Amino acid sequence: MSEAQLSAASALPPSLWAATAPPAPPTPALAESLTTDVLVIGAGYTGLSTALHLASNGVNVCVLEANEPGWGASGRNGGQVNPTLKHDPDTLVRQLGADRAEPLIDAISRSADLVFGLIDRYDIRCQPVRSGWLQASYSSRGLPALEARARQWERRGVPVAMLDAGQLAARMGSTAFAGGWLDGRAGGIQPLAYARGLVRAAQSHGVRVFGDSAVKSITPQRGHWLAQTTGGRQVDAERVVIATNGYSGPLWPGVARTVLAANSFIVATQPLTGAAAATILPGGETVSTAQRLLLYLRRDAEGRLLIGGRGHFADPRGPQDFAHLERSLALLFPQLGPIDYQYRWAGRIAITRDFMPHVHEPAPGVTVALGCNGRGIALCTSLGAAIARRLRRPEAEFPFPISPIRPIPLHQLQHFYIAAGVTWYSLLDRLHPA
Repeated sequence: MSEAQLSAASALPPSLWAATAPPAPPTPALAESLTTDVLVIGAGYTGLSTALHLASNGVNVCVLEANEPGWGASGRNGGQVNPTLKHDPDTLVRQLGADRAEPLIDAISRSADLVFGLIDRYDIRCQPVRSGWLQASYSSRGLPALEARARQWERRGVPVAMLDAGQLAARMGSTAFAGGWLDGRAGGIQPLAYARGLVRAAQSHGVRVFGDSAVKSITPQRGHWLAQTTGGRQVDAERVVIATNGYSGPLWPGVARTVLAANSFIVATQPLTGAAAATILPGGETVSTAQRLLLYLRRDAEGRLLIGGRGHFADPRGPQDFAHLERSLALLFPQLGPIDYQYRWAGRIAITRDFMPHVHEPAPGVTVALGCNGRGIALCTSLGAAIARRLRRPEAEFPFPISPIRPIPLHQLQHFYIAAGVTWYSLLDRLHPA
């Protein structure tokens, strides 16, 4: 492949975020072989946070990215900073035991603070708004579960509020919901701008970040690891962190088969104006529905309304692949009348079988981290900081469970799994709306 073809292949797909982010910092392709303390493979939130937190403590770090930083889900997500996991705190305690669960719950609870703290510390221009996250239920049958969730977080010091239908409608501008709850820790950002800001912050501490530098192999060599890029260059590192998430390939055996790389589709309107537009999320909150196949919504800094949700497994081919989201937006906000859409895009998220982030240490000096399950901004930033701390001080408490690599059985049928799951959960949502 020629240099021009490589550049075109690694370019960011069109999206709202690609169109509105500040220019990317220079991250040229690796042009010569080098040696480093830690090699991070993947320049999404996990990899960049790991690199930043290592380098700010004096560790020599190199980051290799196959495309450009933020090319994957880190530059294509909905921009919601939600400090939660799929499982509620009490469920985690039952599953893991209090000794293991409580440090994880605490790390997740503080993850939004970490994100917004980094934004302040490094002056990251990513349009941060911290007005909270609304989780809304279409049916009154779903409200007891949401209240139980809110109370579990409230017992741990989180500012929460239960909202009835009228209160939620006043905040959202939609009368489609029976009620919900507000998590005061959360917020929204321009996600690609945040990724690029993490690059700049890491570079300010001496991290060498290289784009267009895919790693094709890592092999042990005299107690170190030797990474070989597709461009014929090598990086010799004492330790390696693989942080490729939903875009993982065959670099380490079995890793890609531990997750289902599902597509999340997003559409964004033209900037909304007028009286009707002023009724929609005037306080700047982010929103998710409580369905099994949830929808997520927010306004951006210029007043566009975004809605996202699951799409089919294949990458989108045209506007027709986003029609389900546009129908949902019209139903939720009929006061807008005909809606003009400015952007449509998609990105892959890594879904694990247990809906938990996975950290693996398959060989001495190798750490693998993936499985954001749609909560990447806060979770992956926190995960990267924790990995950096573990690499510097192995004796320190590490809040995330470490597990062996367990590929999903019959993973080659994942297209079927995802399609069948979407169909089944869509049916359940219609029969028993949350």
